[in-house]
Amino acid sequence: MIDFYELTTLQLVSLLVLGTAFIIIFAQITIPLPKIPITGQSFAVLVTAFLLRSTLGTGAALLYLLLGALGLPVFADHSGGISVLKGTSGGYLFGFLPAAFVVGKLSETGWDVNFWWIAAAMAIGTAIILIFGIAQLTYFLGFGKALQYGLYPVLPGAIVKIGLGAAVVLLVRRLVALFTA
Repeated sequence: MIDFYELTTLQLVSLLVLGTAFIIIFAQITIPLPKIPITGQSFAVLVTAFLLRSTLGTGAALLYLLLGALGLPVFADHSGGISVLKGTSGGYLFGFLPAAFVVGKLSETGWDVNFWWIAAAMAIGTAIILIFGIAQLTYFLGFGKALQYGLYPVLPGAIVKIGLGAAVVLLVRRLVALFTA
C-alpha cells in the first residue's frame, strides 16, 4: 500500500486535486427518483476518504465545498453557491466533512481488511451525512417531513452506494498493490 509519508508535496497535492475531481464528476451523476434524486456525491466522498485517508480525504471534501461555495457549478446538477449550502441539501453537503474524516480514520485504523469492514465504514460515513442532512432539512420542513423526504427515500440508494463503494475501494487497493509491488 502507498505510504503517504513518503510522497512529495506535489504528489500529495495531485492526490488532493484528483480526489476533488472525482467528487465533482460523481456529483453530476444523478438517478432521478420520484421523491428525491440520488446523486453520486456521497459515494465519491466516502470512496475518496477511504482511499486517501483522513487528512487528504477531508481536504478533498473541503476543497469541493469551497469550490461550490465560490459559485462554481460543482454540486449536483451543476449547481453552486452559498444558496445551495444554505438550502435544503446543504446539511448533506456539510456532512461530507465529518464523514470523510471519520471514514478516513477508520481506513487508517485497520478497517480495510475486507469488504464487510469497508462497507461498515461506508455505512458509518453515510449515517453521518444523513444526520447532518436531516438536521438542516428539519429546519425547513420539520422533523417528520425531513425523515419522509430526506431519509426514507434515500435509504435504498444509500445501501447500494455503500456496497459499490466497498467494492470500488477493494478494486482500487488491489490495483495499487499490483502496480506498486
